[in-house]
Amino acid sequence: MSDLYDAILNGGAPEAVEATRQALERGAAALDLVRGEMVPAMDEVGRRFESEEYFVPELLLSARAMKASLALIRPHLAARSSESAGRVVIGAVKGDLHDIGKNIVASMLEGGGFEVIDLGANVAPETFVEAVRAHHAGLVCLSALLTVTMPAMRTTLNALDAAGLRGQVKVIVGGAPVTQRYADEIGADGYGENAVTTVALARKLVGA
Repeated sequence: MSDLYDAILNGGAPEAVEATRQALERGAAALDLVRGEMVPAMDEVGRRFESEEYFVPELLLSARAMKASLALIRPHLAARSSESAGRVVIGAVKGDLHDIGKNIVASMLEGGGFEVIDLGANVAPETFVEAVRAHHAGLVCLSALLTVTMPAMRTTLNALDAAGLRGQVKVIVGGAPVTQRYADEIGADGYGENAVTTVALARKLVGA
């Protein structure tokens, strides 16, 4: 595969940036780099993570390399944003300040070709509603690392419903204490067990 693929797979951010710069200078199309090099590299990272060849440190390094490459590519994609896999609003719910897992998922979603609007941590339901409305997002990812903040997921779903937006967005929930059963209980569209499965589920839900 290419230098860019290898750099992302091996978690080399400087190498990924240099490979991206050279490819763009040669006239490579930004979208081709995303679809042909970056997404396959992150797919392979995900496969290695699931088979326990890679662990969280490797996942973080590859995500960092991918984000460094995306920083160069993003301006070239701006004019073709309609060709992205979809637009995702993501955040840790109100009361939850933990964002490492959320950050990994956000990076993996970007690597999967999604346009990601990352609201950060401790995000109020109203803020999710405003972001979905402002960005016309088709997908919302809610993260909670604490059992005590999980009810904010239900509150956020209710807020989307009350705003008349629930019908236009798919909602994925995830985080250490969250389960498929809880996702079903609160009416979410899916449960992301980890970053890899969340990206696969996101693609499925938006038909990408």
